[in-house]
Amino acid sequence: MRWQYRTTVLGLCLLAFFVTYFARMAISPVVPFIVADFAVSNTAIGFALTGMWLAYGLSQFPSGVLSDRYGEKPVILVAVGGTVIASVLLAFSPIFAAFVVFAVLLGSVAGLHYAVATTLLSRTYDELGRAVGIHSIGGPLAGLVAPVGAAWVGVRFGWRPALALTLVVGLPVFVLFAWRIRPTEPRRPDQPMRERFELATLLELVSRPAVAFTLAIAMLGTFIVQGLLTFLPTFLVEHHRYSATLAGTAFSAFFFVRTVGQFAVGELSDRYGRDLVIGASLFAGSVGLFGLVVGGSRATVGIAVLAAGLGSSFFAAIDPRFLDQFGDTERGAGFGLVRTCYTVVGSAGSVGVGLLADLFGWGAAFVVLGGLFSITFLALAVNWAFGLGY
Repeated sequence: MRWQYRTTVLGLCLLAFFVTYFARMAISPVVPFIVADFAVSNTAIGFALTGMWLAYGLSQFPSGVLSDRYGEKPVILVAVGGTVIASVLLAFSPIFAAFVVFAVLLGSVAGLHYAVATTLLSRTYDELGRAVGIHSIGGPLAGLVAPVGAAWVGVRFGWRPALALTLVVGLPVFVLFAWRIRPTEPRRPDQPMRERFELATLLELVSRPAVAFTLAIAMLGTFIVQGLLTFLPTFLVEHHRYSATLAGTAFSAFFFVRTVGQFAVGELSDRYGRDLVIGASLFAGSVGLFGLVVGGSRATVGIAVLAAGLGSSFFAAIDPRFLDQFGDTERGAGFGLVRTCYTVVGSAGSVGVGLLADLFGWGAAFVVLGGLFSITFLALAVNWAFGLGY
């Protein structure tokens, strides 16, 4: 088959997402080394990482506005190049206060990528679900690779070289993207950027019934997935008394299913409709989370982990559902805005699940997550059954 330019766009967008995700995932495995080196508490390092994820969410909307003004290519280059620079600065942090500042910087520049890359793909592909699904693979793929690589380097050479690994994976992608991707025409090159941040304009975008309904599902789903990404291995150790090695293996399987699931969910949403595929994914996630709590055998828990991984792949269909609601000139800012909303709200999943576990135990915490997955599935089912049109 003849290689097409749009395949180059998709492949390099995937690699760019891999870089921005890799930089964030590389931190967790070396947290104990960072804590020991700076002599700070786990709460302090948690504060730094929370700041990073909040900055990641908050930068989604400005990224869309910037792409409407300047085009997608320069924004993605800033995201990849900025991620590399921020990771190197993080690796050379002289004091913990600098580490916190550079972690927030990392989140801010990494967050510029996803929404802009998605709008670039909407210009390039008619089969948007398939394209978004393939592009989204970059995240879970980095989730598979980064922790292993960072842990290996961290144990042998220290946490600073482990964080600097982003330079090795990011620099070639930056060069390739700058070389191979053509500039795109900005959607709103002459409109003053301050007009895009007016409150009335923002409220009009997110208050449309179909957008607000999709946003509510995305917020709950992101809350659940963030809780899983933070605490699934801990849950398996504390609730099922698995070894750390076995729990880590299960977590890798979870990421593997997410990697495959992103492509499948996006592809199927193009063929059979967004809501049917989103609903099936959310239903699988609900079954998986309840199965994690009540499962007695390793085989049952293993199947539940796979179902939970499939449930967390719903983003590959929910993001195209958002884009379906916006006109061509609204996609940059509109999609960036909703990404900021559901990413920022969803980032509370780590705190929420941790608090539920402290108050009521791990079983109750994961039952709540399963219940939230059920609510999102039922909302879609009611919308379809009664033809509400949201």
